[in-house]
Amino acid sequence: MILIELLPSALYAALALWLTRPAMLAQALPAPGSSTRTAALAFALVIHGMVLSHQLFPDGQMRFGAADALAVMTWLALVFYWVESLSSRLDGLHTLALPVAAVCAAIPVIWPDRHAIGNADNLLFRTHFVMAMTAYSLFTLAALHAMLMSAVERSLHKGRLTRLLDNMPPLLVMEGLLFRLITVAFLLLSATLISGIVFSEQVFGKPLTFNHKTFFAILSWVLFGILLAGRHFRGWRGRLALRWTLGGFFVLLLAYIGTRFVLEVVLGRT
Repeated sequence: MILIELLPSALYAALALWLTRPAMLAQALPAPGSSTRTAALAFALVIHGMVLSHQLFPDGQMRFGAADALAVMTWLALVFYWVESLSSRLDGLHTLALPVAAVCAAIPVIWPDRHAIGNADNLLFRTHFVMAMTAYSLFTLAALHAMLMSAVERSLHKGRLTRLLDNMPPLLVMEGLLFRLITVAFLLLSATLISGIVFSEQVFGKPLTFNHKTFFAILSWVLFGILLAGRHFRGWRGRLALRWTLGGFFVLLLAYIGTRFVLEVVLGRT
């Protein structure tokens, strides 16, 4: 079983070697519309998705840990980039993401530190949990994407690019990717807040528990909403958009880290 769970990591590593080998030999990368490469990555994503499903939902239960969060985030990143690569050339992003995905896909196997999730038999809660995890993962990806854009921009201003950054898509393409990513994550976060209110009403008899987690989650939703509105109505872009992206992500991070701090440090719970 362990070998099957390690299969996604092996597939990602093989794909990473396939994409980087021509670059190391100073040859042209495979054509962006390569059906073989597209199909190979799709196959790896399907296998990884099946493994994740088995790891997170064994025997109708629900178990989750920090290592799973990394694996899910990298899987979603590759799914997003795979979809976008059908219409844009993203060789550099794949080259960067695949080695990271190979490592992150193996961590849950090496470090299977999972705990049972309560209310897992409730379909509404499962939906709420999956949407929340997907939204947080996509916002994390957006923050990392924004930092990568900032690194590319700084290198361009200095007039020198490393081989890795030189293979990145144009900044305008990366910026378009960033805002599509934020839009999807914002919609999922909106659905997460709504489903959380409905679930709370259903289980606890009250629609909303106003605590620090709720406060920071709503605040991050407002910040990303302002960013998307600024992009649509005022054409926000460049460093201004990157600052709002990182600011919104930091606030969203406080919703999770703040919760863990209160539970584990202040209240002494796990």
